[in-house]
Amino acid sequence: RHVADFQLSIASVIENSSSDCLAQDLHLQAEQLAERLKCDSVVSEISAGPGTVNFTINRELLAKTVLQQVWKDGSEYGVKSELFSTVPRQKAVIEFSSPNIAKKFHIGHLRSTIVGNFIANLKVALGHEVVRINYLGDWGMQFGLLGVGFQSFGNKEKLKSSPLQHLFEVYVQINKAAEDENTKKLAKDFFRKLEERDEQTLSIWKQFRDLSIEEYIRIYKRLGVHFDEYSGESFYQEKAQEVLKMLEDKGLLQKTIKGTGIVDLSENKDLSTVSTVMRSDGTSLYITRQFLIISFRDLAAAIDRMNKHSWDTMIYVTDKSQSNHFQHLFQILKLMGYDWAERCQHVSFGLVQGMKTRRGEVVFLEDVLNEVRSRMLQNMASTKTTKEVQNPVETAEKVGLAALIIQDFRGLLSSDYQFSWDRALQSRGDTGVFLQYTHARLHSLEQMHGNAELTDVNVACLQEPDAISVLQHLLRYDEVLYRSSQDLQPKHIVSYLLTLSHLAAVAHKTLPVKGSAPDVAQARLCLFQAARSVLANGMKLLGITPVTQM
Repeated sequence: RHVADFQLSIASVIENSSSDCLAQDLHLQAEQLAERLKCDSVVSEISAGPGTVNFTINRELLAKTVLQQVWKDGSEYGVKSELFSTVPRQKAVIEFSSPNIAKKFHIGHLRSTIVGNFIANLKVALGHEVVRINYLGDWGMQFGLLGVGFQSFGNKEKLKSSPLQHLFEVYVQINKAAEDENTKKLAKDFFRKLEERDEQTLSIWKQFRDLSIEEYIRIYKRLGVHFDEYSGESFYQEKAQEVLKMLEDKGLLQKTIKGTGIVDLSENKDLSTVSTVMRSDGTSLYITRQFLIISFRDLAAAIDRMNKHSWDTMIYVTDKSQSNHFQHLFQILKLMGYDWAERCQHVSFGLVQGMKTRRGEVVFLEDVLNEVRSRMLQNMASTKTTKEVQNPVETAEKVGLAALIIQDFRGLLSSDYQFSWDRALQSRGDTGVFLQYTHARLHSLEQMHGNAELTDVNVACLQEPDAISVLQHLLRYDEVLYRSSQDLQPKHIVSYLLTLSHLAAVAHKTLPVKGSAPDVAQARLCLFQAARSVLANGMKLLGITPVTQM
């Protein structure tokens, strides 16, 4: 029997429906109600189920409405739904990725990059204005060490050709001597000169930063990610001092016996929750964002962004170990009198275990991209059905990235998960490879038979259960977008697209275009076109570039 399109639960409309209301009573009432309701031009069938009344929409109307809407709205299908009509257009600042110069680009940075990119894509699609910020770790004592290291082990040619790798190698080498008193002194001197804005020292630092950003831009491009602003801790040197003065003026900064600066965040002002903001030697804490350590720089950055962008919401995308950090950051901003701190949000994610490349642990983002590309190329080469693809390397990269993203987005962002290359790159099952494969198949169907013009299509030809299943699923797309826009979780869209792909794969088998009567072939082609269009829209939101051949 076919599945109804809409269902009404009797218990939800009965005034005094208590839980002891017997099932058979509800069933009886459902039958009585179903008998009293009349079909019309929209509803073609009304029947009673166990405690429910089921409605079936006129099949031609369902097909016509869905296909017309997909065809008319194109890439905006689902977004133009009335579900979003009351949602105000807003300006969002999103800070994500944020690696440290000369240090590893670890898997947490990769997660932050793809999650932040998804949130930005979704907000842009829904008509919001978005500013994408990459807040680099580009300041601090490690630059004293790096500067000294570069004077000893640096190579200008290597710095130009592969800055990220070279700076990392220099940093690792100098770290071996970091305990040596002379090295310590030199590093302190270098960083002091940096803080005093000594021209020569500053130009070395600027070269490290600029070349690193250039290289990052190139690698992010492979990921399909871009930023509007490359900010960093270095920007908030002077502004951090202003924040310190504000905290003092408002009487929020207290000193412990040891001379450490703290801000009291407890309800009863009994110091049960404090946030450390200053070391006893008076220096602002900008050791990486760690537990309970708030740097004046992070406060200064938040205030500066409000002044510069006057945003409606600001989202920080980092792993969940930093939840306390952001809770404290927002609380201190509120104590400072900034009510907009309530519109700041921390989107946190869990940890990924076990991601290794053939060369071992992940050190650079590029390692991951190269690994996924080479593994995918290998899989494509060993598959019997792989046609000659025009640009196999590019295709392998796009398919491989889809595999990474889908494996990452399938569950709740806050869950930790065990990474597996084999599982991610399977061509069957719920994977990114399967989504790409489905998209490529549907695309080649269009290439083979041309595009169906909706005006000429006889929708009465789409009566089969497998066609109806696809249409019903397409109808639900806006609800899924709405859910993801509410909780910023990509998993709703992921499971929707996987189901759409499975339904389309079944329909592709049972509803052939080739060899069918012309009007049947046209109607089916139109259905598959609609499925491919929505599949492509959803994939792009997730940060995946759909491929057209595989």
